[in-house]
Amino acid sequence: MTRRALISGITGQDGTYLAEHLVEEGYEVWGIVRGHDDTRAARLRHLVSDVRLIRGDLLDQTSLISAVDQVQPDEVYNLGAISFVPLSWQQSGITSEVTGLGVMRMLEAIRIVSGISASRTAQLGSQIRFYQASSSEMFGKVRETPQNEQTPFHPRSPYGVAKSYGHYTTQNYRESYGMYAVSGILFNHESPRRGPEFVTRKVSLGVARIKLGLSETLRLGNLDARRDWGYAGDYVKAMRQMMAQPVPSDFVVGTGIMSSVRTLVEHAFSHAGLDWRGHVVIDPSLVRPAEVDLLCADPKRARAQLGWEPVVSFEELVRMMVDADLAQLSGRSSPIDSPVAEHF
Repeated sequence: MTRRALISGITGQDGTYLAEHLVEEGYEVWGIVRGHDDTRAARLRHLVSDVRLIRGDLLDQTSLISAVDQVQPDEVYNLGAISFVPLSWQQSGITSEVTGLGVMRMLEAIRIVSGISASRTAQLGSQIRFYQASSSEMFGKVRETPQNEQTPFHPRSPYGVAKSYGHYTTQNYRESYGMYAVSGILFNHESPRRGPEFVTRKVSLGVARIKLGLSETLRLGNLDARRDWGYAGDYVKAMRQMMAQPVPSDFVVGTGIMSSVRTLVEHAFSHAGLDWRGHVVIDPSLVRPAEVDLLCADPKRARAQLGWEPVVSFEELVRMMVDADLAQLSGRSSPIDSPVAEHF
């Protein structure tokens, strides 16, 4: 029997890759979209033609109950969020509502549709399975390096705080109601579909513009911040593998290798035959109010229990993104190949 998946945030980077992957695995895929944005729907269908859409909003409990009830999914993947960390300081209220409380609303929708209560807990074999997109930003000011499933959280942004709320809410519904609910604590994962406001895509677009003579400089903030960067197309496979486990639990997903923003810049400019030192301008206004200096995954449990391994290396990822933006800006590919931004 064909499994049915419902994805929030389906028009974002992870949503499109996950939809592609699940379609390849034989799923019937549904996506939650807000309003009547035909541009986003067109971009999604250009990337993944075999997908169905239903209206819903992480701010609206009733719409989520209706979506879950109509689709009757086997699996729900909650990828929707306001996911650009710097924006979360400017819009902390809506970030908390969408990225934090939105998780609770989705879990509530599943609980209500499934008829689960404190006196009637779920049976794992027949219930809707739930995946929450947690984030390495929850670790923030890290207590240990590398970070694993037991590392305490110390978020350093409204986004990280909201993600921590969603993570603990997922655990609470699992423990309180017996629901199949898991969180993937994913470290930074990028692709040519990443929104242009994120540093990796900002760099690849900047390099492409400079190479093509469309710009002279690229303004960046903290070049010393270090991250564990991987390819989004690899990471969505870990999401499905988590949902296939007999017992629900949370997993850290990353490469276990850190690179600095400076190294990212060096690789990107070098791939285009450019010297970054003649083009990068440091802009103090782009530095976070509370910086996260380093994030590095300890993915041993995911590798041992899920059998998950990253395929695309950091260097390959950077080259992929620069090449994609060069192709797009020179007219050799359509801009529709990458989403406008991250969406909930």
